[in-house]
Amino acid sequence: MSPQSYVHVVAAFRQGLKEAGYVEGQSIAIEYRWAQNEIDRLPTLAADLVNRQVAVIATTGTPSAFAAKAATTTIPIVFEVGFDPVTIGLVASLSRPGGNLTGVTNLGVEVEAKQLELLHELVPTATTIALLVNPTNRTLAEALSRDMQPAADKLGLKLQVLNASTDRDFDTVFATLARQRAGALMIGADIFFISRSQQLAALAVRYAIPASFYFREFVVGGGLMSYGGSFTEAHRQVGVYVGRILKGDKPADLPILRPTKFELVINLKTAKALGLTVPPALLTAADEVIE
Repeated sequence: MSPQSYVHVVAAFRQGLKEAGYVEGQSIAIEYRWAQNEIDRLPTLAADLVNRQVAVIATTGTPSAFAAKAATTTIPIVFEVGFDPVTIGLVASLSRPGGNLTGVTNLGVEVEAKQLELLHELVPTATTIALLVNPTNRTLAEALSRDMQPAADKLGLKLQVLNASTDRDFDTVFATLARQRAGALMIGADIFFISRSQQLAALAVRYAIPASFYFREFVVGGGLMSYGGSFTEAHRQVGVYVGRILKGDKPADLPILRPTKFELVINLKTAKALGLTVPPALLTAADEVIE
């Protein structure tokens, strides 16, 4: 992640802090650390924050959460992750996390099956669906690849897993999609892809690939469809939790927060550019239609 691609996320985090009674530069100081998509740097960055004896560590993405957890068992950690933190071993329980961690999950993996159903409904002629994952985020990539296969089998679809971990990989991925004639693309809810939402949206249109992502930002940037919770809302909640901990709450007692609403967003202009007719039932079900 980088500062440039996370301006709106940082703003949401600050808003959560403000709601909890803390304003950056007035009642609180924030030390920012950016890995710039170099996951190997995360342990060093986390250790640096621990050495500085910060009051709370806030993280975004699964690799950052694990790096912070490995760095300290005493400093409170508030994370944002894309899927069940109990399943991957971050916390012991959703209701009572225990230890020094709590946070927010967007349940990305759990929502992917529904996202696949919606993409299949929008592109019913597609028999092969590609799934884009980031192999450097191994935990999430393996979970997505494993959990999406039964969902694809249920719909009678062939699932093709493709990898990208740098900007240079994207053109290769989309050229492969075109060459192998994959009917549609699902983009995994990875922190790297989130920061490249507009770039991925533009490539999908350029290569005429119907694509779906978890986050609304993808559709606003010209992508075809998204289904999932709000990334910015998740980080506002992280800010609120950080504020509560600063006021004395224990992370072990703060339940993991989950999305209460999932939104379906469709870009009708992009659908027309791709030669797709959006089924009326899907338009009716959409929470937002961008024209």
